[in-house]
Amino acid sequence: MSEYQFTKDWFNWAPEVWTQLTPMLPKKRSFLEIGSFEGRSAVWIIENMMNPGDWIDCVDTWEGGEEHKNSGEDMFTVEARFDHNIIKALDCSSAQHRSREGSWGHTRFAGPGGDAENNRVYKYKSTSTEFLGRKLAHWVQGKDIYDFIYIDGSHTAPDVLTDACMAWPLLKPAGLMVFDDYLWGNPRDALHRPKIAIDAFTNIFGETAEIVHVGYQLVVRKKGE
Repeated sequence: MSEYQFTKDWFNWAPEVWTQLTPMLPKKRSFLEIGSFEGRSAVWIIENMMNPGDWIDCVDTWEGGEEHKNSGEDMFTVEARFDHNIIKALDCSSAQHRSREGSWGHTRFAGPGGDAENNRVYKYKSTSTEFLGRKLAHWVQGKDIYDFIYIDGSHTAPDVLTDACMAWPLLKPAGLMVFDDYLWGNPRDALHRPKIAIDAFTNIFGETAEIVHVGYQLVVRKKGE
């Protein structure tokens, strides 16, 4: 990854688990990432999980969570590194293959050629609740969108639970939802780390969510076909 611009590696434990999850996905795959930061996990998805024509929605405010604000992280440069890393991963030209669409701030990254052959990244600079609310407003029962959803945005318990509950209807039957940082933050206050929210979600949605992995990340599969 010498051409990439990463300053943090909070993803190093994930590839071993995600390699085992990949065969559980259909041949044609759609992804949603809540919380993208510098794009390390999105780049890994592009390089290791996508087939030709697959796509991912990446959602982030690039304003940082409370842990980033407390550390004084420069989120402007974080967002610039995300853009650079996605362009490198897709081997595309920023000038030729990026476009903004509508008032929502939708930015499209793709390589040359048609969508049937090329992987695509759709960047939404937005809060997760705004993004998911818009998606749900146009959602039709039985026409679920995503095969794989990664929840790694705000780490406060109310926000994690909100993200999971709003994203769940958008996940296809047999799709996977991955929660990052399940074991993060101890002795941090319980309401300012994800675990209590993830536990609540898996209990409340126990009839439709099957736990398939528990570790630093927790993974559930949506029951169905």
